[in-house]
Amino acid sequence: RRAEQQVVTHGIADDRFCRGKVPMTKEEVRSISISKMRLTKHAVIYDVGAGTGSVSVEMALQASGGAVYAVEKNEEAVTLLEKNRMAFAVEHLHIVCGRACPTHVFIGGSSGNLKEILETVRAKNASARVVINAITLETVTEALTYLREQQISDADIVSVQTARSREIGKYHMMTGQNPVYIISFGGERQEV
Repeated sequence: RRAEQQVVTHGIADDRFCRGKVPMTKEEVRSISISKMRLTKHAVIYDVGAGTGSVSVEMALQASGGAVYAVEKNEEAVTLLEKNRMAFAVEHLHIVCGRACPTHVFIGGSSGNLKEILETVRAKNASARVVINAITLETVTEALTYLREQQISDADIVSVQTARSREIGKYHMMTGQNPVYIISFGGERQEV
């Protein structure tokens, strides 16, 4: 079985996931986003706008004693989430919403409802660790406005742009991917 020999670090290759036409957080961005989550083995995580579940799966592999709740409204995505959950044998990945108080929240898509999502999350646990991936400037603006309004001062913002090689004859050319803004805040600081 594929799941028996899984890589335990984040960074699973994109082609290992069932995708369809649903957007997916790419491997390099997924890796940085998950590192910003500062997950613990027993974390209770919400993945809002979970898409294919690539982030959900990788977080579930990291938080093996916890639970991941993948929140998604797109029917095709929900089907892919289930396929990826089964393929990676992560039974503690639940494709449901609202059954536990989150300690960590990843927001990969908000459909223009970022403020409402953040208010819901913070009503459940005001100290939850939140990581937002934004590809549009409007989402960045919405996140920054929320941070300012809520007087959240511990936010960290990283802009990541990667490139992938593709063959052109006997040469390799790098093709740029969309830049992604990774905004993280909250959670308890862990001493090293």
